[in-house]
Amino acid sequence: MLMNKKGEAQVVEAGKYVIMQRTGLLARDLRVLDPLLSYPSTIMGREKGMVINLEHIKAIITGLEVLLLNSRDPTVMPFIEELQNRIQRFQNATIAQKGDVDGLNFSKEFSKFEDQDESPKVEEKTDVKNQDGSKAITLEQEAYPTLDKLTSVLSTLNLERVRQIKSRLIEISRRVQKVKDELEHLLDDDEDMAQMYLTEKMPTKISLETCRFSILSDDEGQNLENPHENHTSSTQSYMNKNLDVKELEMLLEPYFVQIDGTLNKLSTLREYAHNTEDFINIMLDDKQNKLLQMGVMLTTFTLLLSAFIITVGYLSINVGITLFNDTINGEKN
Repeated sequence: MLMNKKGEAQVVEAGKYVIMQRTGLLARDLRVLDPLLSYPSTIMGREKGMVINLEHIKAIITGLEVLLLNSRDPTVMPFIEELQNRIQRFQNATIAQKGDVDGLNFSKEFSKFEDQDESPKVEEKTDVKNQDGSKAITLEQEAYPTLDKLTSVLSTLNLERVRQIKSRLIEISRRVQKVKDELEHLLDDDEDMAQMYLTEKMPTKISLETCRFSILSDDEGQNLENPHENHTSSTQSYMNKNLDVKELEMLLEPYFVQIDGTLNKLSTLREYAHNTEDFINIMLDDKQNKLLQMGVMLTTFTLLLSAFIITVGYLSINVGITLFNDTINGEKN
């Protein structure tokens, strides 16, 4: 699905070669989005675009459009709707302030849109957080009562439920941890964040056409005769500037805090499950000790009974019974 800067979306069919020409990405970058291959969560900034692979969100973002590879996935639809709403809100705000915006500050304004258009990255992060966060909440609601029930009623059914809960816990924790690591890596590298300011790296002509301004100086016209040189020089001059990524950093930090909070909840649940396992093991050890104690008591009782029987048998041999004597007082019985 292709979404332009106005929020208008259309479904198109395109091969890798066409996408590479349109976005300027390399084939190895597109492999990250291949649904047949397994790649961890990734956010990559390139010269002309960004590659987003966060769970169910697989997208390519350029300065003017967004390409979604799995737009028909039901889990992606809420993200698409939210992205369109944000872009349209920005467009409405831009139109309302059109008289006050000039060609010099439009690049900054469009960068703000790009920070919202990093809603593909950030809002996509929101969607991932919401999905994994809702799964974590559902897991918490199921896990705590089941674990508490297991401590009171130890049965095969409850043990099977706990096993399934632990499997889901491990899976969700792994996914959330990958997203957190990717965001942390991104926040720690200013150059990677600077790569995501796509409009500031675009040629001046494209930026001006984007805002529908027709004012071009003669020097700019000469520079635009060779778009490749202009794009390269503008990119180099942008990268030579002092990296100012405060807006993007402020935009990403709340989502990093949210995903970290979800991970902390999962860690707390995992610790609770481990504590429950320890408690169950203590209960089992206690029952085993009681069984061993009962076994020792039965063995001791059996030993004492055997000793009593042997003693009685031994003493009964020396007891004389006159009825069995052949003679009594010298007379034959």
